[in-house]
Parts: sequence; C-alpha cells; structure tokens
Amino acid sequence: MTAHPAVAYKVLTAPQMAELLDQGSFSGAQIDLADGYIHLSTAAQLTETVDKHFAGQCDLFVAAVDLVQLGDAVRWEESRGGQLFPHIYSALPLLAVTAHGALQRGADGAVLLPGA
Repeated sequence: MTAHPAVAYKVLTAPQMAELLDQGSFSGAQIDLADGYIHLSTAAQLTETVDKHFAGQCDLFVAAVDLVQLGDAVRWEESRGGQLFPHIYSALPLLAVTAHGALQRGADGAVLLPGA
C-alpha cells in the first residue's frame, strides 16, 4: 500500500481566503458544498487543478493543509483520470493550514507551493 502525502493544497479565491483567516475555518466553495466535501490536490496534482478549474481567474491563493491533523475527516478518493485526491469531510480549520500565500507560478508554469 502506498503512503499518501501528509500535506495537500487548497486553491482559494480572495474572499474564501478572507473567510479562512477571519473565521478561523473555511466551509467550502460552491463545488465543495455541492459535493459534500472540500476538494484538495497533492503537490503533483496542483498545477493541473489550477489550470483546469481556475483558468483565467486572478487573485487566487494556495493553502498548504496538514492532513495528519485532520485525521479521519480526510478520505482519498478516485477522481480526475483515476487519480486519488484528498477530500475533507468537514470544514477546513485554520489550525490545519501550515502555510498560505498568493498563487504564483515558476518559470516552467508550475504552481509554486506556499512556504517553499
């Protein structure tokens, strides 16, 4: 059995980032609320997620999430292309966010990880 990464990433709009910081938790974007869980991506999945679901959007942020702190609220489920993605079946508490920052890309176009 392959071990899953201990950290995953959530892409947030500016108002969503403000909610997380001001309220101490984030209940989810519209798609998260509709699906019943908060969508996250691993570091390897992050750039494709941004390109597919946030194309053309500005003022985006990336939050690094400590999955270990979230315990049983995290489920790894099959999604895009058969890949396993981490999903949170609860609100995202600010205490589980280890780093965050404005979405930036490297020279190769890859999304840079916050705190890296």
